[in-house]
Amino acid sequence: MDSDLGSAAANVTLRLATPEDAAAMLTIYAPYITGSTITFEYEVPAIEAFAERVRKLQGILPWLVAENGGQVLGYAYASRYRERPAYQWSVETSVYVRPEYHGTGVARRLYTQLFDLLTQQGYVNAYAGVTQPNPRSVAFHQSFGFELIGTYRHVGYKFGKWHDVQWLAKQLQAPPAAPVAPRLLTALPQY
Repeated sequence: MDSDLGSAAANVTLRLATPEDAAAMLTIYAPYITGSTITFEYEVPAIEAFAERVRKLQGILPWLVAENGGQVLGYAYASRYRERPAYQWSVETSVYVRPEYHGTGVARRLYTQLFDLLTQQGYVNAYAGVTQPNPRSVAFHQSFGFELIGTYRHVGYKFGKWHDVQWLAKQLQAPPAAPVAPRLLTALPQY
């Protein structure tokens, strides 16, 4: 599953995340919690609680990390869109990268691999919520074929202010006439 990221991020590889990556991923994620509205979490979770997020979906939905020399530079993951069975072919996606690796192709490669795995598993739709304003993230998602489908007005309250979230959607593949449940990640041939 390792993928070279080219000259922009030489020697960077992608792999499935494990619960043991929680501390490294939290190092990346924590500043987004404490210093931005990119995520609506208020407090940085404990390492074990974050590891449980990975553990809960391990083998079911992909969590990927990009690393170089053992250092995690970014991560991307998919989570269930909703819990009811009729939604089982849809996921929500996110990607987080160390600031010094913004614009190097790390996030792009993470998302490319994530969407490839989700498609192989049989997922049909991917959704992303982007707190506004964030034109860079909207443009990034649109570069992957996401389309704006709506805005939740004043949906999140953080740092003493209400925030809107734009929702974007990407069709991973045509909806099958007779869908079967998405495959487990561990059922894919390369695993």
